[in-house]
Amino acid sequence: MNPNPVAESVETLCRADSVEVAHRSTGLVRGAQGRDACIGPVEGAVALTAALAGIGLRPALAAFLHAFAANLVSAGVRLVPLGQTDGQKALAALDPLVHHAAAVALHSSIDDLGGRSAMVDWTSMIHETQYTRLFRS
Repeated sequence: MNPNPVAESVETLCRADSVEVAHRSTGLVRGAQGRDACIGPVEGAVALTAALAGIGLRPALAAFLHAFAANLVSAGVRLVPLGQTDGQKALAALDPLVHHAAAVALHSSIDDLGGRSAMVDWTSMIHETQYTRLFRS
């Protein structure tokens, strides 16, 4: 039986485990009695860490989206012939879009945001069994 009800595949479970290990090692996330908290998905870990650190919702969301964009740009730098300087230029060009997306998300209802959880689980299950992968997630 899967010990993490949020992670449906081995790959998503490994991601959740790596997030938990990262937070345990830094000591940023603590439970009510000072114990390490097991949070699961990275979004929950970021939200809880930001709340406990007293970081406001808007800057925390913008930072999370910026990190997401930086990960995509980093993959592009490694995948195509794109140098570090061009990668930084691409990330700088994405900054206004990141802040706009954060502002839109803050004024959206849960119905506006939607979800693709089933598709993420399905593609993760396919991805974890592929022989050749570009990057280890």
